[in-house]
Amino acid sequence: MDILNRLAQYQREESELHWNGTFADYLAIVKERPYVAQLSHARLYNMIRDAGIEQREDDSNEYQFFTDQLYGLERTLERLVEEYFHSAARRLDVRKRILLLMGPVSGGKSTIVTMLKKGLEAYSRTEAGALYGIKGCPMHEEPLHLIPHFMRSEVEQELGIFIEGELCPHCQHMVNSEYQGRLHEVPVERILFSEIGRRGIGTFSPSDPKSQDIAELTGSIDFSTIGDYGSESDPRAYRFDGELNIANRGLMEFQEMLKCDEKFLWNLLSLTQEGNFKAGRFALISADELIIAHTNEAEYRSFVANEKNEALQSRMIVIPIPYNLRVNDEEKIYRKLISQSELSHVHIAPHALYITAMFSILTRLLPTNKQGIDLMKKLKLYNGEAVEGLNHTDLRELEQEFPEEGMSGIDPRYVMNRISSALIRSNATCINALDILRAMKDGLDQHPAITKEERERYLNYIAIARREYDELAKKEVQKAFVYSYEESARHLLENYLDNVEAYCHGHKMQDPITDEELDPDERLMRSIEEQIGISENAKKAFREELLIRISAYARKGKRFEYQSHERLKEAIEKKLFTDLKDVVKITTSSKTPDEQQLKKINEVSARLIEEYGYCPVCANEILRYVGSLLNR
Repeated sequence: MDILNRLAQYQREESELHWNGTFADYLAIVKERPYVAQLSHARLYNMIRDAGIEQREDDSNEYQFFTDQLYGLERTLERLVEEYFHSAARRLDVRKRILLLMGPVSGGKSTIVTMLKKGLEAYSRTEAGALYGIKGCPMHEEPLHLIPHFMRSEVEQELGIFIEGELCPHCQHMVNSEYQGRLHEVPVERILFSEIGRRGIGTFSPSDPKSQDIAELTGSIDFSTIGDYGSESDPRAYRFDGELNIANRGLMEFQEMLKCDEKFLWNLLSLTQEGNFKAGRFALISADELIIAHTNEAEYRSFVANEKNEALQSRMIVIPIPYNLRVNDEEKIYRKLISQSELSHVHIAPHALYITAMFSILTRLLPTNKQGIDLMKKLKLYNGEAVEGLNHTDLRELEQEFPEEGMSGIDPRYVMNRISSALIRSNATCINALDILRAMKDGLDQHPAITKEERERYLNYIAIARREYDELAKKEVQKAFVYSYEESARHLLENYLDNVEAYCHGHKMQDPITDEELDPDERLMRSIEEQIGISENAKKAFREELLIRISAYARKGKRFEYQSHERLKEAIEKKLFTDLKDVVKITTSSKTPDEQQLKKINEVSARLIEEYGYCPVCANEILRYVGSLLNR
């Protein structure tokens, strides 16, 4: 079987990664490849950097390491990587801090940590991420700790590395009892990180404070061996299997950190500041690891308000992880979650997830103090859409107006719960935007965290999203009725611009059939301009502005299309749809369509299915729905 062959291939590749040698062999490797001795923060940063960095149009960095799983958090991730990982990799003081991700539920905190853990596992199996430890050490000890302190400065300069930390009690005993000064013979092996195998990646989760033991963090005495070794301070009688022990050289995730009992948190003070922690009856144990924790905003505020936590708070770097605020990225989140569920076989009608995402983003936005910008304009500007009269400067100002924006609102899990509810209740094979909005509305009464005021506000957002869907649906159906919509729009544009040019230059128009000279068609031009409210007094300025725009395009060697000017695009579309409205209305709303109408309906339905992504069910539904809209 192909699966068995691939498994066998994986086992061979994994076994080929294993390496065993001596400390002398390891020194030769370090001399040739100094990066194998890099500290944990540098290894994590290099892992992210090596996956690739792309610069976005807004000058922010997009880290390819995160792109497949996280959407709409580019600026947050840039801050996380540059302010923490990059600085810590350069051995600046932030490496002596706990990294705390703080934000609302389902905002991506756990996903970030999971990606870092999985990434480390894979990176340790690459040439660039290779690392080595003293063989048999439960803490995967850095072999360079064998070098005495008086020699370290010289060795660091010679090899171009940094040496930090002391041998753990286990290795000290092993070196003294078995090798008695023959350091070059101490066995060294390659370390392959594995969360399941408890190598280099640890996870600590709080439970009942009364029953949880600090040994889960720092290891414990093995009472069954005390009779053999005679002392609790003998490292052979100690299990170095706490999360801080096994996460050495890598990363430890502290889940819901601020729910922990204080005694667990105080253990981190020495580790973050000095790089060591206290365990059993031993001297301080060195550990080189990144501690990453996550919590919600309410718990963090409560933690900060407690003066007893001031020392620990000063040893934290807090990175807020807000919700995504871009509709297109929110839609990607839903598609990813659906693809991972048992709902992947259900057809999602076009625009359904887009409209759902629009509602979610509206709940997360804060009303701006800038005049003339409502929430929908703000939403579209955030989403990278052109908004008349607004530019990148306005976008920057809006983004900086409320630093806390995105820390509240509807979360993706709630949306997925409501989509699931709609599907299960209707037992449908296809779901559209109206089905989801209806399910969202029904679910507001069942949401325990939503206040009465929030419910009223969210109902208003559902109504706004519904109106947006109505416009999208009408445009889509009207486009489908025009056999070649783009060609019709282009023809109407060219006709309009020919008349505009003749009007502005005081020329006559030539009839293409009779060659007769005619005045510019004022009726045609006004029928288009009135679609977007261009008054009689403003028509001349609008037409002249269009000619200037056309000249600018021509100078750049670009063709002016009907989409090149946002307001003109809207006018062309509205004119086409106005001319088409009666045909669409009569055809879609007729209860007993005649043969000609039935033929047209079948043609439009086929076009919706073949060109617009509909299935027979939702194509039929949108035709009926648009018919009802046009008859209101």
